[in-house]
Amino acid sequence: MFIELTEEQRMLQQSIRAFATDVIRPRAESIDKDSAYPADIIAQLCELGLMGVTIPEEWGGSGMDQTSYAIAAEEISAACASVGVTMSAHNSLVCDPLNRFGTDAQKEQWLKPLAQGKKIGCYALSEPSTGSDAANQTTVCERDGDGWILNGTKNFITNGPIADVIVVFAMHDRSLGYKGITAFVVDMYQDGVSCGVKEHKLGIKGLSCSSVTFDDCRVDGDAMLGSLGEGFKVAMTTLDGGRIGIAAQAIGIAREAYEEALQYSMERHAFGGPISNLQAIQHKLADMATDVDASRLLTYRAATLKQAGQKYSKQAAMAKLYASEMSCRVTHQALQVHGGYGYLEDFAAARHYRDARITEIYEGTSEIQRLVIAASVLKEMAV
Repeated sequence: MFIELTEEQRMLQQSIRAFATDVIRPRAESIDKDSAYPADIIAQLCELGLMGVTIPEEWGGSGMDQTSYAIAAEEISAACASVGVTMSAHNSLVCDPLNRFGTDAQKEQWLKPLAQGKKIGCYALSEPSTGSDAANQTTVCERDGDGWILNGTKNFITNGPIADVIVVFAMHDRSLGYKGITAFVVDMYQDGVSCGVKEHKLGIKGLSCSSVTFDDCRVDGDAMLGSLGEGFKVAMTTLDGGRIGIAAQAIGIAREAYEEALQYSMERHAFGGPISNLQAIQHKLADMATDVDASRLLTYRAATLKQAGQKYSKQAAMAKLYASEMSCRVTHQALQVHGGYGYLEDFAAARHYRDARITEIYEGTSEIQRLVIAASVLKEMAV
C-alpha cells in the first residue's frame, strides 16, 4: 500500500502545526506543572473543527477522512499530549460510535453538539475490577417500564470531570456473557450520575480523568446506543478506531522528543565538538527517526483501511502496539541524549518521557494488542 498525503491533507497538517506551535506549545509546560485542564484551548479546537474531525457535516462535523484525523491527533499531541488525548477521546470514543450506531434522533440530540464542540463527551467501559477483561462488566442495567436503571462504577474515565455526555456499557443479562452487554448514551447532569475526584497521574496531567458512578440512574429507552445486547460490539468497534488516535498521539509525543533531542545534540558540545558528531548519539538519532516514520506509516495504513470501509482491526492494533512502545523507546533515548539535563523538569524531555508511558496502557494495553493481532493472524492461517 503506497501512502502519500493529498494536497488538502498537507495544508491541514501545516495549519494545525502552526496553531499548535503558536498557541498550544507555549502552554504545555504550565498545563503539565499545574495539572490544569486547558478549557480555552479546547474551545479553539472547536472553532477549528477538530472536535468532530471525521463526522459528516450534516451532523455538525468537519467531514474529513481518517488520515486527516491521524494528522490532527499527531500535530496536537506533539505540542501537548494532554490536549491531544482530550481531543482524541472525544472524537474516537464518543463521536465515532454515535455516528456509527446512533439513531437520527440521538445524532440530532447528542452528536451534533458534540461534533460542533458545544458539548464534551466521555466513554465508560473500564471498571475498578474490570480493565482488560472488558467482557466482565459489573455495572448493571435493569428494565424499568420503558426505560432502564443503571448501577455501577466506571474507572479511569478520560474527560469524566468535564464531560456533558457519556457513552456507558452495562450488563443486562449476565448469563449471556459478553452478549448481555448493552450501550447507552447518558446526560452527565442527570440524577444518579456522579464523578469521583480528579486522578493525579504520572503524565498527561492536563487531562481530566476520574471515576464515574451510576446510582439508580434512570434513562429512557431511547438512550440505548445500538441494539439490546450489542454493547460489546459497540465497545470493541469503537476501540478499534480509538487505537488509531492513540497511535497518532504516541507518534506526536515521540516526534517532539526526537526533534528536541536532535536540536540539543547539535548545540551541546563535548569531546571537542557537538555531540551530534559522536557515533553513539548518531545511532540513537537514526533509530528514533526510523521508529517515528515506521509508526506513522502503520497508523496511516490503518486509517486508510478504516476510511475505505475495509477490515482494519489487526492493522489498528499493530499501529497502536508499535507506536506506543516506540514512543516509550524514543522518549527514553531522547532523555538520554539530554544527559543530566533531561532529568530536570526544566527540559521538556522529562514531560515527554512521562506522557508516553500511558499510551501503552489505555484503549487496550500492549498485551491486549498482541492478543488481537495473534487472533487475527491465526484466523487468517486457518482460512
